[in-house]
Amino acid sequence: MFKRSNWIIFIILVLASIFGLIAILPYSLALQGGLPPPEKLPMPIGQLLLIQLGTQAALFVFAAAVGLSFAGSIGLGLPILEGLLRREPVWPRVRAFLPLSVIIGVVGSLLIIALDVFVFQPLLKTQLGPGNALGVGSPRTPAPWQGFMASFYGGINEEILLRLLVMSFLAWIGRAVSKTAEGGPTVAVLWIANILAAVLFGLGHLPVTSTLVALTPLVVARAIVLNGLVGVGFGYLYFKHGLESAMLSHFCADLVLHVLFAI
Repeated sequence: MFKRSNWIIFIILVLASIFGLIAILPYSLALQGGLPPPEKLPMPIGQLLLIQLGTQAALFVFAAAVGLSFAGSIGLGLPILEGLLRREPVWPRVRAFLPLSVIIGVVGSLLIIALDVFVFQPLLKTQLGPGNALGVGSPRTPAPWQGFMASFYGGINEEILLRLLVMSFLAWIGRAVSKTAEGGPTVAVLWIANILAAVLFGLGHLPVTSTLVALTPLVVARAIVLNGLVGVGFGYLYFKHGLESAMLSHFCADLVLHVLFAI
């Protein structure tokens, strides 16, 4: 059973994830070209959105509960929230990761753009033609305000799924192979779990990508490299400074990608 503080953190994560699910709706609809005509929907749009929201929220209830359990068992978690609940001063901890989180998010996102523009876009244009609908200036690029709202989903929901749940689970498994004297996973195990979670993070973007172009090996490689690149940085922040630092860095990266450059 969770301790009282863990229940509070669990509730906070669930509520935050529901906010993220709502916040990304305008961005998702923009990528899909807007709402389909009512006659093509199986039910009224409001009812359909509620069902989808409820189904997705259930996933994050599971992710938050199980992720907190695995994370707590291997010494990972949300040290800022935990400190606040214990009424401890947390600013020294925040100050320790704040600059690094921003730098990893901003520099990582700029590197993503550079790789996409100078490496992947020329290859995609050769393979798929100039109207490949991916990258800067694609025909379905959402507006900056939609990108800003979607950044909350990236910073909150994707970190709950990929870092708190998946990476914690992989590190928990890896601890059976290599653990420290205190019983936690070794640094090597944490890095392996981090890289695997980052690859899954890249693959997780393919469903949206598939609505824009065919999933060729090049498109799949682009998703893994571009998204996994910053995912490794987020994972490092998670096991070094806690989930909050990874969330902040992910949010900063998405602000650059989806607001500043609107891609």
